[in-house]
Amino acid sequence: MTQTESTAPAATAVTRAEYCVIACAEAWRDAGEILASPMGTVPSIGARLAKLTFSPDLLLTDGEALLIGDVPAVGAPSAVTEGWLPYRRHLTMVMGGRRHVMMGASQIDRFGNQNISCIGDWERPKRQLLGVRGAPVNTLNNPVSYWIPRHSTRVFVEKVDMISGVGFDSAAAAGPSATRYHDLRRVVSDLGVFDFSTPDHAMRIVSLHPGATVDQVREATGFALDAPDDIPFTREPSAEELRLIRDVVDPRGLRDREVRA
Repeated sequence: MTQTESTAPAATAVTRAEYCVIACAEAWRDAGEILASPMGTVPSIGARLAKLTFSPDLLLTDGEALLIGDVPAVGAPSAVTEGWLPYRRHLTMVMGGRRHVMMGASQIDRFGNQNISCIGDWERPKRQLLGVRGAPVNTLNNPVSYWIPRHSTRVFVEKVDMISGVGFDSAAAAGPSATRYHDLRRVVSDLGVFDFSTPDHAMRIVSLHPGATVDQVREATGFALDAPDDIPFTREPSAEELRLIRDVVDPRGLRDREVRA
């Protein structure tokens, strides 16, 4: 396997968390005027970075019921309100496919089925989690990606204990009503980027974050991953992107709390 050499700016080392931010931001590249719904610190930084650079029409919220017109630092209040987005209007955007959500996952399998509900048998679980929440509607109606800050066999499993977010095999089994708008884009973890662009829609490696290896990813994954012969590294942030991440969007370094060095 050949991997592209890293070309990080010489002035300062790019951290693993910053590669994750770039990978998340790329999920919204050239997205147009759609709502970005990032769940987690790193995806939130990524969505803001995308809006400040290659996706200026991206819509962001204050996390509650307002569309914001500026790009404040993560955790800081917005100074510009563009519109009101109550729950019913938010759901209209979800049902109409005008949102790209990046959710988390307590478990995810090779076909993109996601679990955030419980660990163990549903009737008598070993651990109760969030519940399915909006995951089924998200995955059947608008583009969905996933962010996994700790890539491990506990998360990347052969079969999820309960399906919250619908994967490719489950959508196919349910028929056209489930597959019509089903659109799983990518999975970003602290080790790399993955998608489902294989003939059977099984997860494959798209890129590795510099410092990660294919063997490391395979050891941390509970199922066989498709791995092309030539896997690139996740792209380097530009000097301007690094400035925006470090000085504008996340000056408190919250990204490093979510992704270990």
